[in-house]
Amino acid sequence: MLTPSSRRRGSAPRRRPRTARALTGTVCLLALSGTTLAAAPASAADPVPPAPVSWRADLSRTGADDVNVRYDAGALRVRDGSLGPASLGRDRGYASAVLDPHHVDRPVDRVAVDLDATVPDKAGVEVDVRGRAADGTWTEWRRAAPGAPAELPRDVVDVQARLTLWNARGGPTAAVRAVTLTADDAGTAPAEPAPATRAAAFSARVYATREGLVGHTTANGHVIRANDHFVALPSRRALSPNGSGQYSVQVCGPARCETAPVWDVGPWNTHDDHWNPAAQREQWKDLPQGLPQAQAAYEDGYNGGRDEFGRQVANPAGIDLADGTFYNVGLNDNGWVTVTYLWTEGGGDTTSFPTWGTDVSVRQQATTDSTRVASLPGPTTVRVRCQVHGQLVNYEGYSNDAWSYLPDYGGYVSNIFVDVADPWLPGVPTC
Repeated sequence: MLTPSSRRRGSAPRRRPRTARALTGTVCLLALSGTTLAAAPASAADPVPPAPVSWRADLSRTGADDVNVRYDAGALRVRDGSLGPASLGRDRGYASAVLDPHHVDRPVDRVAVDLDATVPDKAGVEVDVRGRAADGTWTEWRRAAPGAPAELPRDVVDVQARLTLWNARGGPTAAVRAVTLTADDAGTAPAEPAPATRAAAFSARVYATREGLVGHTTANGHVIRANDHFVALPSRRALSPNGSGQYSVQVCGPARCETAPVWDVGPWNTHDDHWNPAAQREQWKDLPQGLPQAQAAYEDGYNGGRDEFGRQVANPAGIDLADGTFYNVGLNDNGWVTVTYLWTEGGGDTTSFPTWGTDVSVRQQATTDSTRVASLPGPTTVRVRCQVHGQLVNYEGYSNDAWSYLPDYGGYVSNIFVDVADPWLPGVPTC
């Protein structure tokens, strides 16, 4: 339901608009016990650090965000051991479970995980976590490994975990019985920059390949359709849940640019977040920001010319494009495109505007029939990066074909619901 604010009702129209090994509560990814470090006694005036916050995730609730998992006999497992991410084409079973977000009563920036699981030989379990800041924006996913908690790039008030399970084809699956998360404030997250000082989203020129694979399933569970619009990047750090545009890119090819969500993992690698600065990259930290590992392997023989799985790299691809996106940006064969990673550095140069109405849809593309990626429950101040002419929208006497891209939500909102007089937002560039 869309309801204008009372002020709005009373105003004149202003717009036109991975032997089994048992892991039983001992894989603690944050050393909260063990060696005791001597410390000077705290004075009465010294603040007492807040105790870490712990909770046990509910694994029994599987839903639309989960991929190829089943919950039985008290554990999560791979359902179909032959299903793998479409863009990788690997003969290995894969499953993913996105757990429910958990709200914490104070800002945190570090998350540890206790995992109770049995992991057969040639199977595996990875845990990633992310956080949502008070302004509603999500961090990238960060892996939590034994002895290494996930360090988030900023303070967050909601924490979410994602389990990724692997097994050899025909081999037994891992069984995850319990996941306990512990969050605290490491005090290392930088202060959030003021909106006026946010840097532009990072862009790089990378080699794009056409994904195709209609009928196959992506890493987030989407079944690929003909003329589909999404991309694959070679890291799960920026994998959006199915149907979501939380992590999206702008792809500019020979003909035009398109904003598309990240719904698959590949090509070549799965831990190559090449859009991050070298020190922050999950792997390949000696490569500069913006240089995909596959490109370095193909062009310069980096890592012996092989990807993370030991395969000989046959092209320099750093992104896969679904067919609709591939052809829409003007590619007829694999080629070079400019990619802007819209969630990075605050989403790019933006201008803030108020919105009006309730349950206002934010769409994947600038059309009312494209996937709804978020909603604005009530009047909200949003950051607009750019705007486009899209589908004409008519609502309560207003008509407008202008749509604004909101990087914090990964989608577009009709300018009808942006509370300014002009149908085309002043000072906001075209996408």
